[in-house]
Amino acid sequence: MRIRVAAAAGTASAALLMTAFVSPAAQAGDAPVITKVVVNKGKKIVIGPTAATNFSAQITAKHPGGVSTAYVNLWHGASRDSADRAFSYDAPRCTTSGTATTCTMNFSVLADTRDMTNVVSNAQAGTWHIYAYAYGKDRTETAIDDYATTTVQRAAKLTANASPEPVTKGKTLTVTGTLTRANWNTHKYAGYSGQKAALQYRPKNSTTYTTVKTLTTNSTGKLSTTVKATADGFYRFTYAGTSATAAATAPGDYIDVK
Repeated sequence: MRIRVAAAAGTASAALLMTAFVSPAAQAGDAPVITKVVVNKGKKIVIGPTAATNFSAQITAKHPGGVSTAYVNLWHGASRDSADRAFSYDAPRCTTSGTATTCTMNFSVLADTRDMTNVVSNAQAGTWHIYAYAYGKDRTETAIDDYATTTVQRAAKLTANASPEPVTKGKTLTVTGTLTRANWNTHKYAGYSGQKAALQYRPKNSTTYTTVKTLTTNSTGKLSTTVKATADGFYRFTYAGTSATAAATAPGDYIDVK
């Protein structure tokens, strides 16, 4: 028996859809029920321009007769049948407690424009879909094409530099920085234009940053502004990110005010 469930926004929605689409016999427990899927510990998957990004996923399924194996794949596109990229896994490692089996699999993904599994080019940044599968010891199976979604992002970096150092109290400080993000097609970081970043300040003896102003990166990803020096402390830029690009925060640059 094979149960295929159409698009579901998350675990709860998938469970509701399974109830709606399967037969009364299936609902009685003659096919595995997928109860939980976690990809990358629930965090977004951030991929740089060169090094491989490694992460894991876990899937839990229940079946009165026992579950032989379960796994997840990730796919990108309008539908699983027409997906333009996919992430596959190594052999699942499964543990069983009662009627529930949890399987863990590892993924390793690279930036690359070639049409291959476990690679991404710029066009694939954003929302990815989770395919979930469980196979019972009685040879029944459950397959859900779109169990939930996850986010795959291009890595970003941000710098900050305040000068002159030291500076006289009340004088003007110039704070500059650059926002770059991974270009998966060229395997390099490149300036990211037209993005809003917040300039923040933290006094020397405080642990809290406060936003001073918000700037927009220029055509090469650069930021520049001036502020008046008031007291010893740290200046930094922070960027909230988008669905396709990861958030980034620069290390604080300490300024000695005389």
